[in-house]
Amino acid sequence: MVSPPPIRPPASRSTSFSHSQHQPSTPSRLNQSHAPGSSPHDQVHSPPLDRSTEDSASPLNPFNSDQRANLAESSNGTTPNTSPLRPRHWRNYSTYNCTQPEGHSCEHGHWSPKIRPTSPSSASSILEGEPNRSFGGRYARAQSIQGGPNGFLGDAIGDTVFGDGRIFTQSNGDSRDENPKDGSWSKSWSRWWGVEGDDKNRTGQPMSTTRWLASTHGVKNKRRMYLVYYFPFLQWITQYRWSFFKGDLVAALTMASFYIPMSLSYAANLGHIPPINGLYSFVFNPFIYALLGSCPQMVVGPEAAGSLLLGGVVKTSISSGNSFDDDGAMHARIAGVVTGMAGAVIFVAGLTRLGFLDSVLSRQFLRGFISAIGFVILVDQLVPEMGLVHLAKHNGDVSHRSSMDKIVFLIQNAKHAHGLTCAVAFGSFVVIMVCRELKRRLQPRFPSVAYVPDRFTVVVLSAVFTWLFNWHQKGLEILGDVRSSSGSPFPFRFPFIPSHMRHVREAMSTSFLIALLGFFESSVAAKSLGGGESKHADGLQGMSLSANRELVALGVANMIGGCFMALPAFGGYGRSKVNSATGGKTPMSSILLSLITIICILFLLPYFYYLPKAVLSSMISVVAYSLIEEAPHDIAFFIHIRAYPELILMSLIFLATIFYSLPLGIALGIGLSLLSVIRHATKPRIQILGKVPGQETQFENAESDPERVEFVEGCLIVKIPEPLTFANTGDLKNRLRRLELYGTTAAHPALPRVRAPEHNSNIIFDIHGVTSLDGSGAMVLTEIVDNYVARGARVFFCRCPKEGTRVWRLFEESGIMERCGGRKHFLKSVEEALRAAEMERMSDFFERNPGEGGA
Repeated sequence: MVSPPPIRPPASRSTSFSHSQHQPSTPSRLNQSHAPGSSPHDQVHSPPLDRSTEDSASPLNPFNSDQRANLAESSNGTTPNTSPLRPRHWRNYSTYNCTQPEGHSCEHGHWSPKIRPTSPSSASSILEGEPNRSFGGRYARAQSIQGGPNGFLGDAIGDTVFGDGRIFTQSNGDSRDENPKDGSWSKSWSRWWGVEGDDKNRTGQPMSTTRWLASTHGVKNKRRMYLVYYFPFLQWITQYRWSFFKGDLVAALTMASFYIPMSLSYAANLGHIPPINGLYSFVFNPFIYALLGSCPQMVVGPEAAGSLLLGGVVKTSISSGNSFDDDGAMHARIAGVVTGMAGAVIFVAGLTRLGFLDSVLSRQFLRGFISAIGFVILVDQLVPEMGLVHLAKHNGDVSHRSSMDKIVFLIQNAKHAHGLTCAVAFGSFVVIMVCRELKRRLQPRFPSVAYVPDRFTVVVLSAVFTWLFNWHQKGLEILGDVRSSSGSPFPFRFPFIPSHMRHVREAMSTSFLIALLGFFESSVAAKSLGGGESKHADGLQGMSLSANRELVALGVANMIGGCFMALPAFGGYGRSKVNSATGGKTPMSSILLSLITIICILFLLPYFYYLPKAVLSSMISVVAYSLIEEAPHDIAFFIHIRAYPELILMSLIFLATIFYSLPLGIALGIGLSLLSVIRHATKPRIQILGKVPGQETQFENAESDPERVEFVEGCLIVKIPEPLTFANTGDLKNRLRRLELYGTTAAHPALPRVRAPEHNSNIIFDIHGVTSLDGSGAMVLTEIVDNYVARGARVFFCRCPKEGTRVWRLFEESGIMERCGGRKHFLKSVEEALRAAEMERMSDFFERNPGEGGA
């Protein structure tokens, strides 16, 4: 049996500090920052100190007793500012947070580091006008309002709407109302904005930590502080300079040349709605995001994946008979319903603080799904690129079938392809791909190459050639008239009306997925670009990213876009990088993009008449290729690290989407991802600890390196390294049972017992990682303790959370502490628990055998 470590009395600690203990070995620079200046005025008012006598200043305190007395008087306000020991520009830090009685000098010294303030009053007096000296921290009384409006609605709504409880108690004990009724409207308005009043004397009432910190540090405009945070436009517009305008304008023109033709392609070829509805996504969504978004350089717009999913809803509506194939107005209304629902979903997620949802979808799911979408888009675009649209409609409407059916159709009807359409489509694809590769290689050496509008040039030249050589009369399909189905340039139609309810049922699941994928892509783009706090000095400053604010901004933008029947629009990494690379530094580039799109809709739509549809398809094919080109790198990486489960998941999603349908791939991918998250969250991670030989106080996981540790006889030491909740306590009993039977959780339960029962006489739980505990976890832990106690085992808990925390209270209120044997079974370390277990074992032995304890 391994004997417990010897009991060593704790090292004695002196209550007083010697000079050598307090004085640092290396001189601090604090005395340089607080010492009198070298100016003649300071030298006159700061005579040299006499250190020749016993009463002279020590290294702890550079003032003698008379000077300390004068400083003590100055702290009470009796010494005038012209004191030779205290110039006017000095602040008295000597009695800062000192616990010595009044009139006694402390031992902290005037030059030593100061302790943080512990009360609002002391902090206010010290930090007024000097907020940089504060350490911040949580308000001591903030816990008392967690069940109130702030705990449920958050500090922003709780503070701005409900205030600090309305009634405050002043330092003299009197009470006054925060909003007196005798004030004028202007005075009440100023008070609501937080520009009146002073909270530094308001004590005795609970308030949020945010409001306490703001009051302590002299932040006057508290409500405006929240307003600026949730409406970033009010923050960045005050920093805007005319020097930003040139870069923002060039970036907006460059993006317009690239993505306005792309939006026409998304609407006509992927969304199966009128082309002009694709332009609406660049009219409203970038403008709304510029007002509410927290990433200055991100530009929102339609994406291929969202447009394809919306087109799937339109196809389903046609197949079910709710609309006709050539009914563009009804298709636009369906698009408005899908976009509005996606915006509503993501908006509600932002209000309920679900910004963490971008972590639900695994990387392998996203890669498999996005690669499948790229493949589906490539196959879909081959039909119009080869001029087989009419043949596909007369051949059982192949456009509504799976990708494999389309591939078979293309192979069988390749001989019927239209030559001119193939030449224009594939020629445009090759030109765009060559320019794309040249830009990628030349941009490191010649950054200005990013400004070359290669796609816009292809669009313009193809339209000019079509008009010049009459290609549209030779079988090449053109875009034709681009106009709204209602005749108005910006038709408004609220999507959530009773007549659209049949489309809501069809679009519910698709809208949720569009919102999830759109937010994930926007989150990736925002994190890559960063906020204003990480930019250069010549950009916007102080704009911090927030996932919840991003959800709200994207949700509002898409709900407004849905009212105008636009495509779903989210932040795109490629589009945002173009904005950043071409000089865009502020959200003004998004506003300018919206204005350019409005001008295009009002004045330039007739010039799109001769634009070939094959060119639009080739531009979409380039986007589809970009969705697929990263897949080989990820596949090679997973093969290299032998992550075969991730490869299997990617393959399943890809094959299900290709061979069956896009909804099946969606459902399969989300289902498997959620199962993976749930499995990871519900799996207990308990460990059996062993003692490191030669180390009295070091205990490590016995399963990670079994040969390095040794077990302690008669004791089962279990470490719980995570919070205990309803999610991970369901299988906790079974895991503990395996440790009792086999000494490891890796053994199969079919194995007979191999660990001797006497080694489970003392159960020691190391709960240092249990930072939170809910009711279900406390109930399961109570049942476990009852089971051990009923079997005669001693139960100890070590490294527990301190008294007063919620975990400690649950241990007391649930009866776990009483069942274990009281507070003596809650110890500070595993070493103390082993010592206590050995002492109780010896005590029980002598109680059962009194004759064995003879002298």
